[in-house]
Amino acid sequence: MGSAKLSYKDSGVDIDANAVWVDRIQAAMQRTHGPRVLSQAGGFTGLFRLGTGGDGKKAYRNPVLVGCADGVGTKVLLGIQAKRLFGLGIDLVAMNVNDLVTCGAEPLFFLDYLAVNKLDSESLLELIEGVSEGCLQAGCALLGGETAEMPDLYRRGDFDLAGFSVGVVDEKRAIDGRSVSPGDVLIGLPSSGVHSNGYSLVRKVIQSKRLRLGKVYEELGETLGEAVLRPTKIYVKSVLAVLGAYASRASVSGMAHVTGGGLDENVARALSKRCDAVVDTSAWSPPPIFAFLESHGVAREEMFRVFNMGIGYVFVAPERNVKRVMGVLEGLGEAPVVIGRVKRGKGRVILR
Repeated sequence: MGSAKLSYKDSGVDIDANAVWVDRIQAAMQRTHGPRVLSQAGGFTGLFRLGTGGDGKKAYRNPVLVGCADGVGTKVLLGIQAKRLFGLGIDLVAMNVNDLVTCGAEPLFFLDYLAVNKLDSESLLELIEGVSEGCLQAGCALLGGETAEMPDLYRRGDFDLAGFSVGVVDEKRAIDGRSVSPGDVLIGLPSSGVHSNGYSLVRKVIQSKRLRLGKVYEELGETLGEAVLRPTKIYVKSVLAVLGAYASRASVSGMAHVTGGGLDENVARALSKRCDAVVDTSAWSPPPIFAFLESHGVAREEMFRVFNMGIGYVFVAPERNVKRVMGVLEGLGEAPVVIGRVKRGKGRVILR
């Protein structure tokens, strides 16, 4: 009598379930597709038309492709714990496209990579629908992705995700910070909260102080889970509107997405080496989650080193352009605030 034959399913990977999963995510992807996406059902790649595609998008004279990759980090663990996955999909897109747009690039399309222990189609569909929503907010197409079922690498219920965004900018209109000059003004856009950085520290606070995600804390006015899992704000459309308001000259001289390292490290990346940025930390009021974390044991200096502290995106603009930039942003429902100025220096950020 021969021994039983082994199948892939015996090792923990169900090919049939994976096929059903692929079919279910097609609708989430197609929500983000416009005329520039070339239909290629069942193909190995996604095709995207760079020139004008019938949706009013311009053709670029000297196009430069821009790419970036990022993830959500250990925020994933809190999302799994709280069974709130939709926002993690938005986070994944946000962490990429907010970086991409700092050079003035228009995000074109997005790709995701999802590694899991075992496919739970309902939960993971929620996650992909969040990615789709993030792409809609950013105005880019969810062009494709990869889902890998790896039971030997991930514990049951665990997963990790990464994202990849590609955009385009005209070479002569790319923003690299070299034109930042003394006298320029820093304009900040509020964050929605912690965004997707510093979650190893957030989780340490929660664990060491025995805090509960499902509890409403008076200082927050909501559950801790709602406060720490609020999705990262996507700034793309506001940034492109500011840049589009100036057809003949740059409206801003530099831009920064405030992620890990806080205002100090990220604003420094938007400066020329001959300038310092002086930030007035009293110019805005951070969301309550930051004071909450500080009150539970994180030193204030460390708060500014790790978190965005309520400012998620920064424009560096010549003073003559500040009023118009602020007006464009306010017209889109943003709440921009002047948070500092540029002076002669050595590329440092000074928090006051």
